[in-house]
Amino acid sequence: MLKRHQAGKNAGGSASQDQQPSKKLKTNETSTSEDANAQPFPATVDPLRHKEKVLILSTRGITFRYRHLMNDLIALLPHCKKDNKLDTKSDRNVINEVADMKSCSSVVFFEVRKKQDLYLWLAKTPSGPSVKFLVQNVHTMAELKLSGNCLKGSRPVLSFHKAFDSEPHLQLLKEMLAQIFCTPKRHHKSKPFFDHVLSFSVADGRIWVRNYQVVIPLDKKKPDPDSTSLVEIGPRMCLNPIKIFEGSFGGRTLYENPTYVSPNAVRSAMKKKAAGKYRSKVQAKESHKAHVTANPIPRNEVDEVFRRQRAGYSDGDDEDDE
Repeated sequence: MLKRHQAGKNAGGSASQDQQPSKKLKTNETSTSEDANAQPFPATVDPLRHKEKVLILSTRGITFRYRHLMNDLIALLPHCKKDNKLDTKSDRNVINEVADMKSCSSVVFFEVRKKQDLYLWLAKTPSGPSVKFLVQNVHTMAELKLSGNCLKGSRPVLSFHKAFDSEPHLQLLKEMLAQIFCTPKRHHKSKPFFDHVLSFSVADGRIWVRNYQVVIPLDKKKPDPDSTSLVEIGPRMCLNPIKIFEGSFGGRTLYENPTYVSPNAVRSAMKKKAAGKYRSKVQAKESHKAHVTANPIPRNEVDEVFRRQRAGYSDGDDEDDE
């Protein structure tokens, strides 16, 4: 009986061992079938084909407002890389070398003049083209105190005004803005959804940039797309195009804004206007003095008596005796 029991145990153990390879084979077959069916991307399509990287840097002497604006753009662009402040303001070819070392194909360069004028450069390195803007009406996120809020690193929906398709230089600006501000798909620092909208509008020959959050009501089980709304987040700014160059930070001029007036000319005109106002006041005072001297007012006897009484003279006294 003991031998039969041991033989049965050995037989059962051998049977269980024989069944294990069949289970492993079954799992291998299911895994291979799942791998064959699960193809997230075709073999001919590269999911990370669009590897756009943007370099953001500024010159020395940048003010606190423009520095906050640059930090806001860095927060909006998860695919950007920042670098130290640039020492030179004349030799901009150094920026192409920095972009090459950082493996960046686009550059956003903040150039500050006289610690009050901000010029924004958008360039494709190293062959171009490049655009120079004058930045006006700057409002940062911390300054606006708006109620909108979006997740950091989320991909934006780019909204362009229909006027961008009306003229060739606006079409070029639209393409450059789309390449710089569009976050690459499946970037390792981006979030896989959209919750804010970057709006680019054309008015008065300028480009107005706004950032809105997409708000969807959560009280309904199935939210209606028509019930969504936009709440402004910031930052906001106005870009006045100055010139479009063929190369990166230089080259042949492709477009020049005929209505552009430099901030130095505006300040000079304001000073001349203030100086002219003061000059007109001085001339009016001199002309009035000359008129009074040329046309003296005749004295009245009654006024003369009151004047002498106020001066302390009696009727018989004479002023010349004093």
